[in-house]
Amino acid sequence: MTFDAQNPATVLLADDHALVRRGVRLIIDNEPDLQVVAEASDGAEAIEQARAHLPDLAILDISMPRMTGLQAARELSRERPDLPILILTMHDNEEFFFEALKVGASGYVLKSVADRDLIEGCRAALRGEPFLYAGAVNALIRNYLDQVRRGADPTGSPITPREEEILKLVAEGRSSREIADLLVISPKTVERHRANLLAKLGLKDRVELTRYAIRTGLIQA
Repeated sequence: MTFDAQNPATVLLADDHALVRRGVRLIIDNEPDLQVVAEASDGAEAIEQARAHLPDLAILDISMPRMTGLQAARELSRERPDLPILILTMHDNEEFFFEALKVGASGYVLKSVADRDLIEGCRAALRGEPFLYAGAVNALIRNYLDQVRRGADPTGSPITPREEEILKLVAEGRSSREIADLLVISPKTVERHRANLLAKLGLKDRVELTRYAIRTGLIQA
């Protein structure tokens, strides 16, 4: 979706400090293609406001009462997987940064440089692109190199080789009985693997499994 002055992106802003919200809102509302439509002072209220206003973007602080921004991000990602989430925080902390990525945030902006990075982060998130401050990029590189040094494969598939076999056969249109016969396992085992695949990959049905198999090169379109 394209956002402009006639059709600004709607933003939910959650921070437990009213003065911070006011300052951030001024930065955002000064841009013609962005508009704050809801505010929240904690994570639980952020979820309520997101349900009520269906914003195009959620900006969440980490440290908030009742429910943290990370907890709220996890819940919002479950409810609205298409909702871009930007973490705006004072914490220049690798642990928080990696946790933010795990719960579905697409960007991490430090409050100390919000005047410089916030708007760029908002627009990147709305385009479906990640936005990371310089320290976060360094943390990602260090994490990658650490995994390589430990002998792990940081680019590895989230699914096991057996699940990959079953995914390929499912995507080719094989029935559970056919797959069971080919792999010399029971149909119940096939169904269990298929359920695990759906859960791991966050997919809903055979059609989405097939699309995933095409994207990852397991089968031809």
